[in-house]
Amino acid sequence: MMPKRDVIAAVATAPGRGGIGVIRISGPDLGAYVAALAGRDVPPRQAVLATFRDAAGAPLDQGLLLHFPGPGSFTGEDVIELHGHGGPVVLQLLLSRCLDLGARLAEPGEFTRRAFENGKLDLAQAEAVADLIDASTASAARSAVRSLQGDFSRQIHVLNDELIELRALTEATLDFPEEEIDFLEAANAFARLDALSQRLAAIFAKARQGKLLQGGLHVVLVGQPNVGKSSLLNALAGDELAIVTPIAGTTRDVVRGTLQIEGIPLHVVDTAGLRDTEDQVEQIGIARTWKAVDEADVVLLLTDAQHGITAAEEAILTRLPAHAIRLTVENKVDLTGDAPGLVPEGQGSQRIRLSAKTGAGMAELRQALLDIAGWHPQEDVFIARERHLRALAEANLHLDAARDQAKLVPPPLELFAEELRLAQQALNSITGEFTADDLLGEIFGRFCIGK
Repeated sequence: MMPKRDVIAAVATAPGRGGIGVIRISGPDLGAYVAALAGRDVPPRQAVLATFRDAAGAPLDQGLLLHFPGPGSFTGEDVIELHGHGGPVVLQLLLSRCLDLGARLAEPGEFTRRAFENGKLDLAQAEAVADLIDASTASAARSAVRSLQGDFSRQIHVLNDELIELRALTEATLDFPEEEIDFLEAANAFARLDALSQRLAAIFAKARQGKLLQGGLHVVLVGQPNVGKSSLLNALAGDELAIVTPIAGTTRDVVRGTLQIEGIPLHVVDTAGLRDTEDQVEQIGIARTWKAVDEADVVLLLTDAQHGITAAEEAILTRLPAHAIRLTVENKVDLTGDAPGLVPEGQGSQRIRLSAKTGAGMAELRQALLDIAGWHPQEDVFIARERHLRALAEANLHLDAARDQAKLVPPPLELFAEELRLAQQALNSITGEFTADDLLGEIFGRFCIGK
């Protein structure tokens, strides 16, 4: 009889046909599964050629079977991998056989969640598994590998260790107030708090870079009809993504393209020209344009260099959302003779003159987008998510509050200690040492089944 335990199984390879397909099984004491599937015992941690059989002993497929006894496996439990032929029907037959033996179908991300719950990965490393799979650029993949190997987690643990030591010194002062020695002053605790804040700021900068690699920058091109939005999209992408004609209103719907600059994914949206029109189809395209603008990180307002910013462009500028960064681009300098490049305008605003047709000024536009993103090439960037940035920002707020408490005379050490505790709690949420179950469900629910 098969053990009545919680065993999970799933197809671990992508849907569709392929040269090979992998079924993954995880749970306690899977020796009986090995015997039932292969018809014999298989040495642990060795790839063995086996014939996978159904309940009647008839062959279903032939391939490699690997058995990883726990805890020396990805999930920390017994794990079996069946490497067979990659036909969808064959894989479903093998998966059905595993379910007949008593396994249940794994939920999205359940294998990685078990690895987290069994201490094989912390939460930041577990998230890096999905980030590595989803990486859209080589830089994002390399950064995800760094996070998976624990680079991000180690830096968080160093911060935590220093916070723990500082908290211990504070608690010692609170527990022994009659002592003549001031533990905080003797340990130079306030200077160490400043050093902690500086280290946290450095980690935040790397995490912000990693967030850019993971999510990219959403850029929307807006402007009047026939100013060259589609030509600019094609010039940025280096491909004919959008139809370009001299006829105003050619683009009736949003056209999306993804490219990369210095490893940063750039999600560029070309939109319908903004103008008053009686054409119902064009009206729908304009409505979708404003929806895309509301979701943008950066809005590039394109103008024709032959006439500059007119009342129509001013009307567009007034409707742009406050959160979006604005960059004005004067296109078609090949027709005006203006010099391409960056045109500073003061108060942090800037214009770029270029020609999407000839490519003049395109390098300056790409650099401006990198500057807006805050990108600085680093070799030790690790992948990060929005929740990591929020946790780091929260920890920094509590460290700032602790610094404010430390400036008071005498410092209220109880409040000082509480701010340190809250800062540590925020950092612990990154690695999962302090994480609510509903957050875990949200994180792992976004994984693919089989991972």
